[in-house]
Amino acid sequence: MPVHQHIAATALVVHDYDEAIAWYTNVLGFDLIEDTSLGDGKRWVLVAPPGEPGTQLLLARAATPKQAAHVGNQTGGRVSLILHTDDFRRDYDAFRARGVVFEEAPRHEPYGTVAVFNDLYGNRWDLLEPAP
Repeated sequence: MPVHQHIAATALVVHDYDEAIAWYTNVLGFDLIEDTSLGDGKRWVLVAPPGEPGTQLLLARAATPKQAAHVGNQTGGRVSLILHTDDFRRDYDAFRARGVVFEEAPRHEPYGTVAVFNDLYGNRWDLLEPAP
């Protein structure tokens, strides 16, 4: 029997649900997939790139001081998320116009055109248009 698995979501620890939703939807243009109250101030919040609900971010509000200390640095300073695009220049220009901070100018690598940017908390992302 074949196995069918995929990673549906990855958790991203944030300081505030509404702040994170606003940034990911208004600045990156992501879709809000779900925002469900779980009681006691907890919510199940999923966002995803437009038209791509197969891979989602679970925006998880830090619940302890230890979790809060890792907001923006969940991977020890490494790029933690890679956002593929079909048009690097379109998205690079749009993100910059909306205030996204890129750490570098776009560069061409054997695997595609890429530039590192920071989200509202300082998490490092790659914007990547894969090579044909």
